[in-house]
Amino acid sequence: MGLFSLFKKNKADDDAADITAAAKAGAEDEAAARLAAHSELERQRVQQELQRDIARATAMKIDAIEAAMAADIFDDEEMPWASRPARAPRAAALDGNTLPLLKAGTTELLGELDTPAEAAAAETAPVVEEVALLYANGQAELAAELLAAAARDQRDRTVWWMLFDLYQILGRQEAFDSLSIDYASTFETSPPPWNPPAAPDSAAAPPAGLAPTAALSGMLDAGCAAQLARLHAVPANGAMGAAGPAGPLRLDCSRVRGVTPEGCALLLAALRAVQAAERELTMAGAAELERQVGAILAVGRRDEGEAPWLLRLELLRLQNREKDFEESSMDYCVTFEVSPPPFTPPQRVALAPEQPLAAAAADRFVLPYLLEGDASAVIEAILAYAEQYPALVFDCARLARIDYGAAQQLLAALQGLGERRIEFRDLNHLAAALLRLLGAGASVRLFPHKY
Repeated sequence: MGLFSLFKKNKADDDAADITAAAKAGAEDEAAARLAAHSELERQRVQQELQRDIARATAMKIDAIEAAMAADIFDDEEMPWASRPARAPRAAALDGNTLPLLKAGTTELLGELDTPAEAAAAETAPVVEEVALLYANGQAELAAELLAAAARDQRDRTVWWMLFDLYQILGRQEAFDSLSIDYASTFETSPPPWNPPAAPDSAAAPPAGLAPTAALSGMLDAGCAAQLARLHAVPANGAMGAAGPAGPLRLDCSRVRGVTPEGCALLLAALRAVQAAERELTMAGAAELERQVGAILAVGRRDEGEAPWLLRLELLRLQNREKDFEESSMDYCVTFEVSPPPFTPPQRVALAPEQPLAAAAADRFVLPYLLEGDASAVIEAILAYAEQYPALVFDCARLARIDYGAAQQLLAALQGLGERRIEFRDLNHLAAALLRLLGAGASVRLFPHKY
């Protein structure tokens, strides 16, 4: 073997050894890289799991703190939203024969079915009777204190309704608004609107007497002239039974289903005539009628003429809705490019809710704002009213208070009329509680206004 062959062989062996060593080193490096990558992934996974554990622990701690804070807040008895005892379950209906209900008047059924069970149970509660007597005797502030205390501790709606009525009679709107918030929170329903009874002019005699009723129904159009004529007629017995133009009137629009410009013009003229004559007016269904009139109007369109626009403004004024009146006035001004009539607070106007069926159409006897002391003049007018009608319907929308003595005189006179259908409509809940306490519920029908 030559020298060069020997060197060549040794070089080949060295190269093979180098390649083998390099391959081995590469394999070791690759394994080390894989191990390092795996370790990094494992470290990241462990870190993420740790972060999730920390987040879960933090969330649980926050939930525990919030639960403790909520318990501290809502268990405070002094707060208006404090937790209250659970509502008692409604009593199961008594078994018995229900067929006699078919013979009852529809008005009676509608009047009673809307009364919640808790309100019906409270009608004879001691606090209700005590407050009724206090208020009847002129102790209104003390009655308000008792009612406010009872409302905080009870869920009887009659107590709340009496307090709503009393705040409106006393003109305490801020207290009324505060009570409305508590009422909505307690019963989860809308509170009643602020609608105080219209106090009579101190210079005039308190209005009472037969109230001829103009009941409008169907379409308010040119054909309603005959019904509206009753608003212009002078009643046979006016205030306190004396003839004269000051007798009260009643307008029921609750069954009107549509309006025309001609009908709007007729009703507008009738309402203006009543106001000009300073007649006492009780109006039912004014809000719904205003909505129907507004439905045929559009800003900038003069096709209907001015009468519907002016009637809408008059209806808003009679409801004492000054803000809505101003907004509608701007629309009227834009449409006709003339100045709208100014807003003036309504005088001698009372609003009444809708009444069902025949009860809405009958002529009613309007009771005065205050009935106290010697009620002989009012009773004399009632007896004259009873000679003309087999059924007696008393409009109590204006009645703010009747004292104990006058209530006894009134009920005694009604009992002397024998078997007659007698109804007191739109009573405030204070007067209704007094009449019920005196036994009126057994001989007459009492219909307090609905809240």
